[in-house]
Amino acid sequence: MGGNLTLQDENKTNFLENQKIYKNLIKELVEINCKNPIPLAMIKTYGCQQNFSDSERIKGILKNIGFDFTDDEEKADLIIFNTCAIREHAEDRVFGNVGALKNIKKKNPNLIITVCGCMMEQENIAEKIRKSFPFVDLLLGTDSIYHLPEMLYRVLKNKKGLISERGIFRKVIDEDIPIFRESKLKASVPIMYGCDNFCSYCIVPYVRGREKSRKPEYIISEIKELVFSGYKEIMLLGQNVNSYGKNLDEEINFSELLRRIDKIEGNFWIRFMTSHPKDASFELIDTISQSKHICHQLHLPFQSGNDRILKEMNRHYSREKYLNIVNYAKEKIPDLFLTSDVIVGFPGETESEFEDTLSLINEVKFSSLFTFIYSKRPGTPASKMIDPTSKIDKSKRFKRLLELQNKISDKIFHDQIGKVEKVLVENLSQDPKKLTCRTSGGIVVEIDKKESENLIGKFINVKITEAKRCNLIGEMIK
Repeated sequence: MGGNLTLQDENKTNFLENQKIYKNLIKELVEINCKNPIPLAMIKTYGCQQNFSDSERIKGILKNIGFDFTDDEEKADLIIFNTCAIREHAEDRVFGNVGALKNIKKKNPNLIITVCGCMMEQENIAEKIRKSFPFVDLLLGTDSIYHLPEMLYRVLKNKKGLISERGIFRKVIDEDIPIFRESKLKASVPIMYGCDNFCSYCIVPYVRGREKSRKPEYIISEIKELVFSGYKEIMLLGQNVNSYGKNLDEEINFSELLRRIDKIEGNFWIRFMTSHPKDASFELIDTISQSKHICHQLHLPFQSGNDRILKEMNRHYSREKYLNIVNYAKEKIPDLFLTSDVIVGFPGETESEFEDTLSLINEVKFSSLFTFIYSKRPGTPASKMIDPTSKIDKSKRFKRLLELQNKISDKIFHDQIGKVEKVLVENLSQDPKKLTCRTSGGIVVEIDKKESENLIGKFINVKITEAKRCNLIGEMIK
């Protein structure tokens, strides 16, 4: 009976009922196949915060069907790689790490090896896994991770070659997925899934499907529960949070969602990512400036400072529009810290077009940047574009960009000396005599631990006394 049940039929049963069925079926097989009395899973996550959020749901599913967790692959009964497809380097790391499991599988033939996530939604990658790594048992796509109980049952039951479940993009968001959070201080809350933007260089819409927004009542309820449980920082996630709500029956946009969240009582911070400049609005900036809980940090990827390149990237905004929203934000939120993403060496980018990117960086003065050399993604429009610029020239441009940004960051950090900042004490530093904190603007501050670790998880005021390349040094104000 249970073996024929599938989560693809969303009207047949809900998620929790399905899990109960497979939990009982798996329990019997685990006792035979797994070496540990309580089966142990190791989950390795690559890529963005959305992937880490997905892994929390994978852990929640596994916990619910009787698994516990380990960081030791030698002890594991189940190893899951949750993958990222955004750049070639990330894929190469996965291939290397999967290949390294061959000997472990020889020692423990009952070990179940699963590769899931964005890479698995690309047929060429899935085919490479099949051919090059025949010891892998299970491939799951981005939405198929919710089928995990059923798929594990099939692997444990049959043990006859690779099982694959990919290419399923659900129109309905399951709100019953259990979540296993490692942190008791900071939590990620997805507000939407998928992407409709189809930037010419990006594989995300092809591997995560079209945009789906969660209903606001579910988001509000989850955040209220987190705040009640003592969480101090909530990160709202989406590929483009600024387009939140457009597929819901209720008329609501991201600014309105933020205003509702801001009304929740408690001492906590709200951050969000990622904002797309084409949908960023003055209303959003006004909402941040008027809020009690939203951090004064805005991550707004510009990718290029040149209009022709932006058009080729299919970004749907101009340099002027980007600067207009940034300047408005600086005016309304004087202590705002801006961060961004930028791609160097997009196909056909000329030296003068790259100079436009440098000039935008110099004008905006970002506190930090996430910088990337263009990575060709098969299946995207940009992968078919003529790309005459050599890797050496791209690397030289990349180095110049980093040098400019380092000078800007150094000055921004130095200008914080003498200021008093509210910070969240996050954890022990690598230096056992110090604690790591973070400002509303997202800047790391280290303070002396003194004789107590009881500050972790609390908001305190610190005076900034020193600036380093990547962080600040401060002292607590009592």
